[in-house]
Order: sequence, then C-alpha cells, then structure tokens
Amino acid sequence: MKLFSSVNDVDDVNALVKEALKLKQFPYAHKSLGENKTMALVFLNPSLRTRMSTQKAALNLGMNVMVLNMDKEGWALELRDNVIMNGNTVEHIREAAAVMGQYADIIGVRSFPGLKNREEDYSEMIFNKFVEFCGVPVVSLESATRHPLQSLADLVTIEELKTRSKPRVVLTWAPHIKPLPQAVPNSFAEWMCKADVDFTIAHPAGYELCGDFTNGAKITHNQDEALADADFIYVKNWSAYEPYGKILPGNQDWMLTNEKLKITNNAKVMHCLPVRRNLELSDEILDGASSVVVHEAANRVWAAQAVLKRMLEGLS
Repeated sequence: MKLFSSVNDVDDVNALVKEALKLKQFPYAHKSLGENKTMALVFLNPSLRTRMSTQKAALNLGMNVMVLNMDKEGWALELRDNVIMNGNTVEHIREAAAVMGQYADIIGVRSFPGLKNREEDYSEMIFNKFVEFCGVPVVSLESATRHPLQSLADLVTIEELKTRSKPRVVLTWAPHIKPLPQAVPNSFAEWMCKADVDFTIAHPAGYELCGDFTNGAKITHNQDEALADADFIYVKNWSAYEPYGKILPGNQDWMLTNEKLKITNNAKVMHCLPVRRNLELSDEILDGASSVVVHEAANRVWAAQAVLKRMLEGLS
C-alpha cells in the first residue's frame, strides 16, 4: 500500500479490519518491520487523537517518528504553480514535500478545508500535492473531504462490539455553534457503504452530503425513524454542502438524549471527538453505559497500525 486516503485505497475492507483487531491482541508482533524506518507526521491543523494514536502505532511497529506542526513551526506554503512568490508564502510545496520525502519513509498529512470555496476544498489540493511531490507513501491524517483513519477505527469498533451479524448503523447530524467540515461524515458514510451493515443517515433538510460519499445509504430527515432498532449511533455535526459551509437556523432538538435511545436496540453511541457536551451530545449519554467514544478513540491506534504495517510491507 502506497496511499491511504479513502476506503477506495483498500482492496479488502474486512481483511483490514480483522488485521487491526489482531494487532490489538498482539501489538508488538511486527516490531522489527519498522526498524530503521521513519514516519513524518505533518499537521497543518490541530490534532490530539490522530497525532497520538498514529505516533503510537508507528512506535509499536518499531519506527522512528518526527512530528511537524506546519501551521506553527514551518514556513508558509505556496500551493500554486507559475506564480511570483512576492507575497506571504515563503516555500513552495514542491520543495517542501520533496525534502520531507528525503527524511521520511512514510508521511502522514493533516489539513482542513477552508469552508469558503467548495471546488477548492473538494479538489484536495494540499493533500494531493504532498502525494505528488514527496515520493514516499502517504497516509491521510484527515483532509478537506475525508478522515479515513477515523472511519477505519469506527468500523473496527462496530465489528468488535456488534451483537448481530448485520448491525443497524445510523449516522445522525447534531447541532453545533460553528460550521464544521463534512470530512468525518463523508468518510464514515463511504466506509459504511462498503461494510456489511444496514446503514442510515439522518439529518435535517438542507444538510445533504455530497452523493459521491452516500451511494448505498438510506437517507431520512426523520431522526426517530432512523434511530428505531439501531445498534450503533454515530453522532456528528457538519455544515451544509449547499449552500457550502453554512449553518441553517433551528434544529437544536437533534441533540441525542437517553430518551431518544429508548427506541433503539440498546444502541452504542459513537463520536469521533472532540465533542461539545450538552450541545452535540448530552452529559447523560457521554457519561453513561451507552457511550463507546473512549473505546472508539483507543481503536485509532490499531487502525493506524494496520495501515502502517501494510505500507511497511510494501517498502521491504
């Protein structure tokens, strides 16, 4: 594996999930695989779980890890070609990515969308230029449109905790005070549509995701309808795809509560974190038996380790 940017880079999703769960049992079984290999984690935006879990996964495989907070520690990058760099940008991504590829065997890149220009965000310019110029395998640590390591960990969690062979999985929109990217819901939908689950997306009218990511999902504007008999509920806010990056008025009643869980099949509640308590999710859920958000976050290590293991095997 030379690229991990979406579920489309995985030839057998079930096999990758099983590999992650096996690594959870035997985390150091392949420690020699990464000996004398280096991973660079490049962050253009903040991170807690992605940074720590991917770093731990690389260390479990015997790799050295370098972390660069590019937004604070690096030069301002120029992404456009054939421009006179007489403005605020100091270094072109062609040189920056190429140099990083000289120092690292695998590079992970995290960049968020601007939520101003949909065409620009959905072109994935920053991530794709790293892939083009660095010359080594690249892992997405979240991009403008997807968060594949999170989604793989989500699927690992569902596989690990499911009580019936084809669980009912619901992605439900939640309120927020500011516009958030569509990357996590896009990615979760894309992975669930490739998994052996019964998948439904519930959101208020106006929050439709790009159809490229939801092909195969059932979609409803009725949250109660979606929650009925659900086994797993994935809670996440996202801003509108059209009009792009906007918050629509109302819909505060979409926050999940214990009362709403009564119609589910004792559903486990998931969230990628960070979460705004009593806005996106109630205290009673987050602190209760239904929540698996910490368990889910812990599985980020094994998801990352499964991906890195495959990349290292491709290097040897």
